[in-house]
Amino acid sequence: MSRELGEFLRSRRARIKPTDVGLSTGLRRRVPGLRRDEVASLAGVSVEYYIRLEQGRTAGVSDSVLDAVGRALRLTEDERTHLHNLVRPTDGDPRPTPVSPTVQRLIDLMDSVPALVLGKHLDVLAHNRLADAVYGLSALPASERNMARLAFLSPTAHLFYPEWDAVAEETVAYLRLEAGRFPDDPGMASLVGELSIKSEVFGRLWSRHDVKDKVFGRKLINHELVGELQVEWQTFTLPGEVGQHLLTYVPVPGSATADKLAVLASWTASSPEPSQLTS
Repeated sequence: MSRELGEFLRSRRARIKPTDVGLSTGLRRRVPGLRRDEVASLAGVSVEYYIRLEQGRTAGVSDSVLDAVGRALRLTEDERTHLHNLVRPTDGDPRPTPVSPTVQRLIDLMDSVPALVLGKHLDVLAHNRLADAVYGLSALPASERNMARLAFLSPTAHLFYPEWDAVAEETVAYLRLEAGRFPDDPGMASLVGELSIKSEVFGRLWSRHDVKDKVFGRKLINHELVGELQVEWQTFTLPGEVGQHLLTYVPVPGSATADKLAVLASWTASSPEPSQLTS
């Protein structure tokens, strides 16, 4: 984790132009972005102290110092959370827990919108009929029911996601944030290793150390049967379940997408109840 912390801090200071913080570029600047001494000065700490932080020597580092470094590096809220996670990772069992029958019944009742329960590795732990109609999850082997694998390893991903570049960046940034929360998670390490080997784009995006939580947004999907679906997605953390999030895709009422989802829902109305999935 000390290596991760150092790489993250270096990547953040490399993106800041000295002129952005009122500093001169100078004639002999040998590094992109800010130097260590400049970050230290902006954060109000000694150069030696900041160097120890980049080296992963975090014993005794206070929250106030981390906040000061975050301000100096102009970190976003998600990046500040990531910095704190790298210094003080979450304790607890990183293994996924089964989706409760109550949650499964809840998403089954949401028959007008696609709904899924995702684990922290973006494994699909449960889904309703309409989500199955959109993604074809029940036809996939259990090992492939993962949103990151679908985005980077599916041969039809670029067709399914017309705005694939944005989906790819969002997916990697979320996984990087989760990896910071649970640094000793073997499942996350395995997933990242697999995707890095099999997808050059994933490896390149992972090396950028971008982080962003998966909260809400818009997504464009090209469904093979009904065509283009424009949805707004929202995630909700499930209380009491480590790393489980409810993901819903909501169309604008009265839109063409709402009509298309209604068609998909009617086609799936007589199908068997979707079974709970495990990663």
